[in-house]
Amino acid sequence: MPEPQTPVGANPPRRFAALRNRDCRPYLFGAGLAMMADNIEHVITYWVLWEKFHSPALSGFAVISHWAPFLLLSMWFGSLADRYDCRRVIQAAQVLFMAVSVAWGVLFLTDSLQMWQACVLLVLHGVAGALWGPGEQLMLHDFVGQDELPSAVRLNATFRSLGILFGPVVGSALLLGIGPTAGIFVNVAFYLPLTLFLFRTKFTGHTRDHHVRPRVGALESLRVLREVGTNRTLVSMIVLAGLGSFFVGASLQTSMPIFANDLGAGNAGAAYGVLLFANGAGGVVGGILLEMTRRIPSTVTSAVVATAIYGVTSLGFAITGSYLLAVVLLLVGGIAHLASMSITQTVVQLLSPPADRGRVLGVYGMSSGGLRTGSGFTVGLLGAAVGVHLSLALSAVALCLGTVAAAVHAWRGARAA
Repeated sequence: MPEPQTPVGANPPRRFAALRNRDCRPYLFGAGLAMMADNIEHVITYWVLWEKFHSPALSGFAVISHWAPFLLLSMWFGSLADRYDCRRVIQAAQVLFMAVSVAWGVLFLTDSLQMWQACVLLVLHGVAGALWGPGEQLMLHDFVGQDELPSAVRLNATFRSLGILFGPVVGSALLLGIGPTAGIFVNVAFYLPLTLFLFRTKFTGHTRDHHVRPRVGALESLRVLREVGTNRTLVSMIVLAGLGSFFVGASLQTSMPIFANDLGAGNAGAAYGVLLFANGAGGVVGGILLEMTRRIPSTVTSAVVATAIYGVTSLGFAITGSYLLAVVLLLVGGIAHLASMSITQTVVQLLSPPADRGRVLGVYGMSSGGLRTGSGFTVGLLGAAVGVHLSLALSAVALCLGTVAAAVHAWRGARAA
């Protein structure tokens, strides 16, 4: 099959090119800290909410409220990133994160937290995450340019994976060491480095592109959707990102206690910790390996293979009875998932028209982030009916089949071109 072409540079970038860039380097560290703060807040607030309300419905709402804003608002937030200074868009998201943390702290301190207040804060936290996404990617492109963009996207994903990996560790330490109230106030400080850095950098997300800034509106968004639909490669990359989110997504982590209990190895609590660590560590290891080797190009074929490996490892994890094999599969799956997400995101950035890059990335965010709400149905609710092992296995098979269909769609487009 012919390979759809993407406008990558002729020479591969240096190893860890984005980290060598003095403008991009502090941005990557700041993004990692902000992502860690995001996950620290989850650890502290989810524990307090369970202790106070003992509501499984609220726990489910917490997951939905985190990802639904990506589904509903990413396109509009992408248009804001296209139109305005991305530094200010990202700072608005960080300020909203901090405001939500402070609000949690005040409610904890006064012991006045009610369920409706918790729901509002959970939604606002999700909105902040969705607002951050498109502007973040435009800034990466602006920092490093087209040739080094694959390195920037990979390393940004790696630093975010580090934040996801260490967020629960730091959050648990704060929770046990100084308590939830002081811990949630301390958490505000982790958002500050990225927020303050954006006052210092000259890059706005638009300094490399010279074009008329598009208006923010529904008609403009519909125009971009139509244009995206005519590009088979773009559609395939967006679909690939959405398949992993919809069929596996966040539900793998939320159902991990069940797998830990079944795989046990004599201590379900210790097994749970190791499985969670393996799941998060795969993303970090994957990013480092990809940067060190630079042997996996940002192409449709690479994205398809990485997504298929993610599906196969998820299937193996669902059906294996071996604890050691389960750990290995989670680690390999994490590597494959990071590769898939970073490659698809890079291809989408490279193929997007400069004037509409934020909107196209918003569509990508709707798929890669927003469709995570669906994993609560494909694995969660289906798991309640047929068992979580079978539901994850069926979802993984669907992911593999969908990956093949997306690949065929892209390759047919390349052959017709």
